[in-house]
Amino acid sequence: MDLKGIMSIAGQKGLFKHISETKNGIIVESLEDKKRMPAYSTAKISALEDISIFTEDDDISLVDVFKKIHEKENGKPAINHKLPNEELKKYFAEALPEYDRDRVYISDIKKVLNWYNVLQKVDMLDFTEDNDSKEEDKKDVEEVKVVKKTLTKQNVKSKDIKKPKPIEPKAKEKHQRKKSF
Repeated sequence: MDLKGIMSIAGQKGLFKHISETKNGIIVESLEDKKRMPAYSTAKISALEDISIFTEDDDISLVDVFKKIHEKENGKPAINHKLPNEELKKYFAEALPEYDRDRVYISDIKKVLNWYNVLQKVDMLDFTEDNDSKEEDKKDVEEVKVVKKTLTKQNVKSKDIKKPKPIEPKAKEKHQRKKSF
């Protein structure tokens, strides 16, 4: 699962996908209704890939929290984030028993459950690609090893590789124009 480009904007309902950049901010698209809008640089924007949850030992990334909820629910939606606080705390403790009860507030739990349900609704909770990307990374590492072995067999050394010449600044024109104000 990749949360790159998925963000939450303070004061706005739901999650958004980064579309493009503007002079004063970015253009985002709502994941639920696909409407586009500008998000200005003054808005508080949080990228989901940068968020982590406090645990008693160490912080855990939001992706890993979503995986635990996904496993608990067998791929189905989580409970509604508008339920009473005690039910939400109990549910979150079942999904993530090691979360720090002093530093993770009920508002954080509500956001995580709401975000999980939004991502589940738009079918963005695919955890199988993590295994595929790990296998691809292993293949890439193996290919690099093969290339290194080939280069060492050919006795190519780093000093033998020619470095590009530095770009010299252009010569000044002989006749410079007079500046007029």
